[in-house]
Amino acid sequence: MTNGWIDIKNTDMMLIMGGNPAENHPCGFKWAMEAKRNRNAKLISVDPRFTRTSSTADLFVQIRAGSDIAFLGGLIRYAIANNRIAKEYLVNYTNAAFIVKEGFKLPEDGLYSGFNSAAGSYDESTWNYQEGGDFSGKTDAAATSAHAALAAGPAAAAGHANPAQAAQSVTPTPPPMLPPNVAYDLTLQHPRCVFQLMKQQYSRYTPETVERITGIPKDQYLKAVDLFTSIRKDGDMKKVATIIYAVGWTQHSFGTQIIRTAAMIQLLLGNVGRAGGGVNALRGHSNIQGATDMAGLYDSLPGYLKAPVPDDKDLATYLKRTTPGTSKPAPWNSMNYYANTPQFMVSLLKSLYGDAATKENGFGFDYLPKPGQDCSWTHIWDDMYNGKIKGMMAFGMNGVMIGPDTNKNINALKKADWLVVGEIYQDETSEFWRAPGITAEEQRNIKTTVYRLPCAGFAEKDGSMTNSARWVTWKYAAVPPPGQARLDQDIVAQIFLRVRDLYKRDGGKFPDPILNLNWAYADADHPPLSQVAMELNGKALADLKDGATGEVIKAGQQLPGFAWLKDDGTTMCGNWIYSGMWTEAGSQIQRRGTEDPSGLGVYPNWAWSWPANRRVLYNRASCDVTGKPWDSDRKQIWWNEAAGKWVGNDVPDFKPDSNPKDHMGPFIMNPEGVGRLFAPIGVLADGPFPEHYEPIESPIKNPLHPDQSNNPLVKKFKTPYDKFGSPEEYSIVCTTYRLTEQYHYWTKNNPMNVQLIPEPFVEIPVELADEKGIRGTDKIKVISARGTYIAKAFVTRRLKPMMIDGKKVYQIGLPIHQGFRGIDEDEGRNARTPANLLTPAVADPNAHTPESKGFLVKVEKA
Repeated sequence: MTNGWIDIKNTDMMLIMGGNPAENHPCGFKWAMEAKRNRNAKLISVDPRFTRTSSTADLFVQIRAGSDIAFLGGLIRYAIANNRIAKEYLVNYTNAAFIVKEGFKLPEDGLYSGFNSAAGSYDESTWNYQEGGDFSGKTDAAATSAHAALAAGPAAAAGHANPAQAAQSVTPTPPPMLPPNVAYDLTLQHPRCVFQLMKQQYSRYTPETVERITGIPKDQYLKAVDLFTSIRKDGDMKKVATIIYAVGWTQHSFGTQIIRTAAMIQLLLGNVGRAGGGVNALRGHSNIQGATDMAGLYDSLPGYLKAPVPDDKDLATYLKRTTPGTSKPAPWNSMNYYANTPQFMVSLLKSLYGDAATKENGFGFDYLPKPGQDCSWTHIWDDMYNGKIKGMMAFGMNGVMIGPDTNKNINALKKADWLVVGEIYQDETSEFWRAPGITAEEQRNIKTTVYRLPCAGFAEKDGSMTNSARWVTWKYAAVPPPGQARLDQDIVAQIFLRVRDLYKRDGGKFPDPILNLNWAYADADHPPLSQVAMELNGKALADLKDGATGEVIKAGQQLPGFAWLKDDGTTMCGNWIYSGMWTEAGSQIQRRGTEDPSGLGVYPNWAWSWPANRRVLYNRASCDVTGKPWDSDRKQIWWNEAAGKWVGNDVPDFKPDSNPKDHMGPFIMNPEGVGRLFAPIGVLADGPFPEHYEPIESPIKNPLHPDQSNNPLVKKFKTPYDKFGSPEEYSIVCTTYRLTEQYHYWTKNNPMNVQLIPEPFVEIPVELADEKGIRGTDKIKVISARGTYIAKAFVTRRLKPMMIDGKKVYQIGLPIHQGFRGIDEDEGRNARTPANLLTPAVADPNAHTPESKGFLVKVEKA
């Protein structure tokens, strides 16, 4: 979240898409209700189903699953056409005025400039800013020639690599860096400025086109976009809107770009950085945010530092690749905080390898793994199926149930040599060999050795959790683990120590990373998580002095925050964004102060929020260019001229003494210092602007460009289980969802939860049920190209047939929770078929999230 749960109470307008917080985040959803009750805030619910969230909405709009970018792109078009934009914010706080290089082509045919069909990737060299100065009120020869080329056709505009060139080399040319001195036009009239390109990009997203793609009737769609953009009616800048989403957006083959579109809308309307605004992701309970913060993603290190790659031959090469240079108009300033990557990285290496990390050996950089291949979720299972991965350790992660394509995952595990599962229950992953359809003879032929380790449950261990709002909160164990169950960190520690002993005794090809790993805990076999938290915060390894204030941090003391990190080896820090959570003053994450002087829900002394206990990110944008809040009733921070610094109710997300006259951009993590409407080179794999692509399985061809219907960068695997359905055979759109009464895949082991939801069901429209002769509680089969799911029919009016590009299309929904591991309470009621038997193993090319929220099926009576 850019903001936070409690901050939702400060909003005037809510757009909830890709999420159903009333049922999936019921405690957090109370803040949306507070906004409605106390501020008369309006709520727009856009969903394939009429949900409990929809029941509280001022306006509900039913949408076809997977068509969100069309809806949002049309919203951008409407806002621009009706001048419902934040002009001052747009010019000064975004890259709307930046001029893009000649040769850049928009995807009228479904492809941006630079697509290499042989490589299946883009040469991004045209996705860059033009070098230059102030072009306000001017055009240049380059602009004229570029648009003439576009008029002549895509090939003339350097649109695509020609096939002969593609055959010679399938590796795109490495893109250049962003220019330090960006050309710009503050009038926003230059034909290649970002604003004009964005306007051109979404000019195609008319209400009529949106209706064809999404199934939303034009009049309903116009009501929705008119209501949302009404906060900027007549140039009003006081009101603010928030956009709230969850995995209904992320689990698509274009999920990252859906979220990008939302961010663009919020920048266009001036809602980012403001109380009651932002783009707010509803992360899973209760530590998904913490997992990604700590490098739960294969391509990042803790604190979202980039993971090394094979071409990073040493630390200097890595830092050159990953440390951005400032890129902005010459008169403006940019804090470009990722310029501090060397400090963050060296301090991380010191935390990992301690005294073994020296300047002479690049602080142990070569000890880090440098994967040369995609190690994301779908690739892991594909590699295991193909014999490249021989074993897996699965802790708190039920990979068979999570999918996608459960059958493929089960058959991948059959080929593994070993599997270690740490869980509180016997789950489908540890019992993959008992999946429905596997005979006793087949079971005897499965050679995989399975080790089951009993782990502690959430109530049996202490530690910190990080919620959606980035609040890091310490929790305490309620009861000790039962029987032989152990804490997760104890299991990991004891495995590591035994592996280290083997390396000490027997050596190995490269034992250094294992032997030199820093393991300075009071109890090596049972590392206290409080010590781990202190390690993440960081400490001084030598005496440090602040040249401006004279403050001294002694060697061995905890650091006050990440501003103290050094790149010379005198500091260590396990995760730079968590620096400040456990200081010399003690554990900030154990605080429980309930005071809230501003009334905005900041609660500065309750727990701790990364970074720097800041509750709203980019809060400099809550003020105009002079430093005065857009809304004096919801003051977050402001410029204090007498003190010569930024002050306020929140921690300023900005250089504290930067005078507004310096024109420093509020988006301090970007090298430009401003928000990105246009994502330049190196940011996204599949385009600088979001474009509507159909899901891999879709009932229609893409109305915008039928010859390029899907995201061109989506990878399809080639195992016998990677099958895809055609709309001729599979014509129904299926989506998955969760229930309030169940938590993911493990509360089905709890009798009380099973009593609430004793058996699986499939939600189908009344009209579809009538066509198929199905009545409520009839047992039905939902069949995709990959598998069959069996459950009772739940016939409902919450899903209605839609007209999609002139074609009648049905949508159905099914909960994900039940599988083939169950308990006595559901005996005989459950067909033991996981929902992800149906879903395809294709993923978004940026975040690598599988497409579970929109695929094709057919329905039959069982």
